[in-house]
Amino acid sequence: MPKRVLIANRGEIARRIARTCRRLGVDHVAVYSEADAGADHLAGAVETVHIGPPAARESYLDLDAVIDAALRTDCDAVHPGYGFLSENPEFAARVTEAGLVYIGPAAATIEAMGDKARARALMAAAGVPVLPGSEHATESADVLLADARRIGYPVILKPVAGGGGKGMRVVRTEAELPEAVEEAVRLGRAGFGDGRLLAERYVAAPRHIEVQVFGDHHGNVVHLFERECSLQRRHQKIVEEAPAPHLPPTTRHALLDAAVRGATALGYVGAGTFEFILDGDGRFFFLEVNTRLQVEHPVTEEITGLDLVEWQLRVADGEPLPLPQWRIGATGHAIECRVYAEDPGHGFRPAPGHAEVVRWPADVRVEAAFDESGAVPGFYDPMVAKLIAAGPDRGAALARLRAAIDETTLIGLTTNLGFLAELLDEPRVVEGRVDTHLVDAFTARPEPHFRDAQALACAAAMAVPAAAASPWTGTLGA
Repeated sequence: MPKRVLIANRGEIARRIARTCRRLGVDHVAVYSEADAGADHLAGAVETVHIGPPAARESYLDLDAVIDAALRTDCDAVHPGYGFLSENPEFAARVTEAGLVYIGPAAATIEAMGDKARARALMAAAGVPVLPGSEHATESADVLLADARRIGYPVILKPVAGGGGKGMRVVRTEAELPEAVEEAVRLGRAGFGDGRLLAERYVAAPRHIEVQVFGDHHGNVVHLFERECSLQRRHQKIVEEAPAPHLPPTTRHALLDAAVRGATALGYVGAGTFEFILDGDGRFFFLEVNTRLQVEHPVTEEITGLDLVEWQLRVADGEPLPLPQWRIGATGHAIECRVYAEDPGHGFRPAPGHAEVVRWPADVRVEAAFDESGAVPGFYDPMVAKLIAAGPDRGAALARLRAAIDETTLIGLTTNLGFLAELLDEPRVVEGRVDTHLVDAFTARPEPHFRDAQALACAAAMAVPAAAASPWTGTLGA
């Protein structure tokens, strides 16, 4: 077990990792930018280190600053969390070169899975199903045209170095392809420093299902079951659950087996997630591997009773996996929703601000950036918290999560709470019959959700004594 871990992150995930460190008696060091001075994730750290200005590229993305902070505070390991440097192979390599333990897979694995063409080839070689697509990445419209003719329209163009759906383009006819390639190459160069593209067969309205895997330095690989992640907005997940509903046992078994087979072929070490899409005929295909701890890992913890961060710490230190596959079980159901400081009424644009009054629900698990009040700076991802509800079955978990949303108060912030409430009331969501296009097609009611209106009235009343002549100008859960 590491003795002192630097947590190279902020917000809720930094607090989540720190909690396990404290339980295991592992010291942790916290880092912060100027924008996060005084943030809740600094509490309880044996040391805190200022690593730069508010901009992420000058602080949380600054490899030198983060590694220097770990060395100066006598850490023996670094946990990247998710986002920021968590899937940067150079960071993983340099942490190791500095004599520190990187809590994650090897740099070579991160690099291989970050290249869509290479990842696709490796998975195909391991017998993991892949969609018909390009054999090699290219910027050539002529090559991609030939690929598309072989694959059949519609196709999707994917930046080889991209992630999270960024830069992808759906092409439905041959006439559309040249312009789509030109735009995708330009965006790839600008966003990822690599304009090469892959063409794959486009699957309309698929399900997005992922499998949590763990590997160790002794060649052992296990799965911790699957998660349903189809409720996405513009390719970004907002609601996740485990296990995936309405998944035939034979399909579930094949998915889990494919993920373990792929991880074994990679010699995978640490926590990883194999993502798949499932078409309308029940066939599944490899999408990508996330070489880090996922945002949605709590739903897996809830159904398995395991602490995935503890597993990460033990495996990184050279211990074998805590449990063999036959001893890992799943019970009940868990659903998570992500609470963002964003404005659903204006295109879900980020809405940074300060939560003056905070009340989290008591009957669900809450992973939050702050407890009683706190700031959401405009420099980073605007996620404030995750609400995770568990129950003996899906219906119970969903009802508990829906109630938890109504019980959440964030006065001073505009949030997506009202949108989440309406989404969870959508009949297809209630039934568990979802796909990746459902959220983008979903239109929330124009009037505000009653819980938000109630909180707005409360906040306005609180503001009157301080400024009786002025209308209340704060905002809260959308």
